[in-house]
Amino acid sequence: MTDRASPTQQFDDPAFYAGDPYPAYAELRAHDPLARHPSGGFRIVSRHADVLRISRDPETFCSGRGILLMDIGRELPEVPGALLYVDPPLHTRYRELVNPSFTGARVRALEPWIRELARDLIARIEPGVPLDVVEHVTVPFPLLVIAELLGVPAEDRDRFHRWSDAMIEATNAPGGAPSDESAALLGDFVNYLLEVFADRRARPRPDLVTELIGAEVDGERLDDGELLMFCIQLLVAGNETTRNLLSAGLVAFAASPGEWTRLRDDPALLSSASEELLRYTSPVISFLRTATRPVEVGGVGIEEGEHLLLLYASANRDERVFGESAERLDVGRHPNHHVGFGFGAHFCLGAALARLETRVFLEELRARFGRIEVAGPVVRTPSTVIAGVTRAELAFLA
Repeated sequence: MTDRASPTQQFDDPAFYAGDPYPAYAELRAHDPLARHPSGGFRIVSRHADVLRISRDPETFCSGRGILLMDIGRELPEVPGALLYVDPPLHTRYRELVNPSFTGARVRALEPWIRELARDLIARIEPGVPLDVVEHVTVPFPLLVIAELLGVPAEDRDRFHRWSDAMIEATNAPGGAPSDESAALLGDFVNYLLEVFADRRARPRPDLVTELIGAEVDGERLDDGELLMFCIQLLVAGNETTRNLLSAGLVAFAASPGEWTRLRDDPALLSSASEELLRYTSPVISFLRTATRPVEVGGVGIEEGEHLLLLYASANRDERVFGESAERLDVGRHPNHHVGFGFGAHFCLGAALARLETRVFLEELRARFGRIEVAGPVVRTPSTVIAGVTRAELAFLA
């Protein structure tokens, strides 16, 4: 980038993403789409085409050398079952083991129960009375879905919320070291899951943990370490991302009341509205890849060992793909080639579940409320990874 101030300085600062980073994204897309961070530690990949190019080629752009900014420069421990940190062919083996638990048919069978849960939570919203939608609606909804899938008893589900938040806090910890409190919570979660595994082996149940314990490819099954990582990843990916998608999505509808009216008036827009929220809110901001050989991306030479921050939140606002309305919420957007679930080998394992939860939730909400308004503070989470909303006071009106 020449003859202009670089906007890249803040891209390793979690607080930057809790503000309004989109003007900086647009600046990079226009003038320096593979900008080098001033620290020299990574490049920022801001255009949609370049994110796809890198995501399609895990052999050249690997995950095994780190996926978070805090992974740069540190020795990564081997963590069996860490899907996000492994590349094919091991990644392929893991996906084959767990894919049967996330098939379209398996997920569709959950719809009646998920709909009942959404209907019950929405019925508790008092029209016109401000409430923190995060605490009262968008936290419990996906958390209860994941807890049900894992077969977690009702009395343990509040603990899952604390464990999930502790894992997100750990991803932003300076130097990669979580606080003592977060480390203690993560230790509690590991011990809890090990007890669950032992129980399911002795007394199998119709839940996801039992399915994962019995999953087999070429005579191989997951060991406890691999099972731990799958359950931990499921809790974060299946809970945090959907929670923040819905939280940020409701805030977006409050800011764009005409789009909520369109959805209210036309139920045929439910599917496209769900995809648009994934694009517009981008619940996963970014992940890292590392070049395994010298290569060119978008006309820029990349050296072996260079780290590349795939900025999904920027790719999802790329004018080259989404046109002049890229910065605007459009519930009827079609086509919608967003990368809200990532792309390629690491495409989100729980995409079908997240889509179902979002569609059902919006369907039930639109049946009851005609308007959504901001009624108080909206507080966003400082994070380089998750576009979180920690508080959003909204009012729902008939």
